Amino acid sequence: MEFSARQIAEILNGKIEGDPDILVSKLSKIEEGEPGSLSFLANPKYTQYIYKTNASIIIVGEDFQPEQPIGSTLIRVPDAYSAFAKLLEFYNQNRSEKSGISSMAFIAPSAKIGENVYIGEFASIGENAVIEDNAKIYPQVYIGNEVKIGNNTTLYAGVKVCAESKIGAECTLHSGVVIGSDGFGFAPQEDSNYKKVAQIGNVLIEDQVEIGANTTIDRATLGSTIIRRGAKLDNLIMIAHNVEIGKNTVIAAQSGISGSTKVGKNCMLGGQVGLIGHLTLGDNVKIGAQAGISQNLKDGSIVMGSPAFDIVRYRKSYVHFRNLEKIVARLDALEEKQEDK
Repeated sequence: MEFSARQIAEILNGKIEGDPDILVSKLSKIEEGEPGSLSFLANPKYTQYIYKTNASIIIVGEDFQPEQPIGSTLIRVPDAYSAFAKLLEFYNQNRSEKSGISSMAFIAPSAKIGENVYIGEFASIGENAVIEDNAKIYPQVYIGNEVKIGNNTTLYAGVKVCAESKIGAECTLHSGVVIGSDGFGFAPQEDSNYKKVAQIGNVLIEDQVEIGANTTIDRATLGSTIIRRGAKLDNLIMIAHNVEIGKNTVIAAQSGISGSTKVGKNCMLGGQVGLIGHLTLGDNVKIGAQAGISQNLKDGSIVMGSPAFDIVRYRKSYVHFRNLEKIVARLDALEEKQEDK
């Protein structure tokens, strides 16, 4: 698919400097720009590349002042990074545009399918499931009985959505995501064995949530495991039964949240963060990578470490952690002097 500089400028409300009819058919980094590609300059440290790149069109900020001749056509916008992100989304939507229902998909007779829905090969949609308008169900997706998929939601290849789960509008679930599998519930017995506790709740995912590849979200024992509107979950995250993730909270890869823990809104959790069960984290909490959280956190807390504690105290303490061997040696030397007196 080709676009001219004029068309791109119209999409971005930008101003053209150069050839308005020059065409591009792909995107590139500015340092790797090729003829026929579109790039952008947002970070000043990459300015050197704009004078030697072969990209045909470059998006730049309104305040950019070139110091050398530039061979590419420029499109000036208020914010180059945001404008390029908008184009990436536009490009991705066009690239992944799908329509129609494959004859090789299985759809239960009682399922309700909306308008302009895409359902790919070998997808399976269970009894009484509801797929709303403009949803995209890629090949080999499994959708269980009584599941609801909202408007404009996309489930990429291999997603599994187990019975009675509810997914809102404008959500994106990447390949390998499992929604609504059994929670980890076992009751210890007197003979040291474990009796399985039936998990009869569901998973509720609100609108505009994105979930990365191979992330798993367990169904509740009773009630719902809940992911609130606008939350963003990275790849390889484990969300246990009855957890609640607040609105617009973001969680990086390989984090794990134990059962019945509540995470507030607008929180940020780094990679490999671990939370024990039955905790309550307030709003606007920030947790550094690899932190272990074993106690409740108030609104606005910023912590790191394992077990985690206040980030300012952690950084001061870390100076001493690194010098611990020297500190111990000095203490030993002082004790020896004291004993010699």
